[in-house]
Amino acid sequence: MPSLKQIRRRIASVQSTQQITRAMKMVAAARLRRAQENIVKARPYSLKLRQVIRDLAARTDRSLHPLLDMRPARSVGIVVVTGDRGLCGSFNTNIVRQAQRIMQEEGQSELFLITVGRKGTEFFTRRDARILSSLSNFFNELNFGHAMKLGEIIIGRYEQHGMDRVYLVYNEFKSAVQQYVICEQLLPIVPDEFEVGESRSDFIYEPSVSQILNAILPRYVNVQLWRVLLESYAAEMGARMTAMENATENAAELIDTLTLHYNKARQAAITKELLEVVSGAEGLK
Repeated sequence: MPSLKQIRRRIASVQSTQQITRAMKMVAAARLRRAQENIVKARPYSLKLRQVIRDLAARTDRSLHPLLDMRPARSVGIVVVTGDRGLCGSFNTNIVRQAQRIMQEEGQSELFLITVGRKGTEFFTRRDARILSSLSNFFNELNFGHAMKLGEIIIGRYEQHGMDRVYLVYNEFKSAVQQYVICEQLLPIVPDEFEVGESRSDFIYEPSVSQILNAILPRYVNVQLWRVLLESYAAEMGARMTAMENATENAAELIDTLTLHYNKARQAAITKELLEVVSGAEGLK
């Protein structure tokens, strides 16, 4: 049985850990509020733009622009969006598992990874995966320029036929306690499906079809990547806040258990000393 001194040290250690987890929970909660506000503002435009572009892809000749072109998937790119740090429950683990699942399903194609976040980069680097590019350590200062930089890498590679399919794997933010792993195709742009008998009339383009597509399709890719980065950051903060809250509660339970053991051990020591005193007194009679 551990000594009273050892139990006191253990209680002090757990109390220190509890203070750290409580502080991390408060920091994550503050960042979550800002991240949630940003994603709520970005979602309507992003989702409406996606709806318009998919409708456009269904009504337009797909050979008019490389980002609309459908070709056999000989090479596949997977954009894996994780966090830069841990201590956020299964947030990063779920993402890398989903990415590995897609890699197995697309095993017949040449695979390229684009990792966003240090945790994903470290995981796939240890497994000698082919990482085309990696971005990390920018979520605390996230801005649209990061989405544009990522978009340039993806669009450039896709237009040069370096990738025939591009998938996004990320956590979608629902609430502080709910995040869903999403896998969606970014390129080529998936067209909307029309019902039987529905009109498929084309749009009127000004000044020309090629100029409109050249302007709007790269913007669409950047906006979708921006939404994904915001979703992932908000989901990470929610997962970290929940994980730190659970850790704080577990530390409190452990402190209660250790305090009970300490009191029992202290009472046993006092009882032993009393018995020794009484036995000694009886022996002197």
